[in-house]
Amino acid sequence: MHTLTLRGGARVAVVAAAWRDAYAVVTRGRIQLELRDGEPGPVLERDAGFWLHGTGVRALRNPGRRTARIRIATPRRPDGPGPGP
Repeated sequence: MHTLTLRGGARVAVVAAAWRDAYAVVTRGRIQLELRDGEPGPVLERDAGFWLHGTGVRALRNPGRRTARIRIATPRRPDGPGPGP
């Protein structure tokens, strides 16, 4: 399991291959999805779970002032851990 931490106002690009098979949960703060056309998408609150693979989401953004955290689970592969975002 990995943790992604975003400070207030921070943005991180979503690389689709890195999110393949990954399931994430917002554990602190809020996360806004940035859609493929650059428009703001839904804001996910604490305890919201989500998949990104195949959605076209191009970035995750913290719309708040406080630090936000996302816990990311990826299945283990026979040759070791799965890719992390």
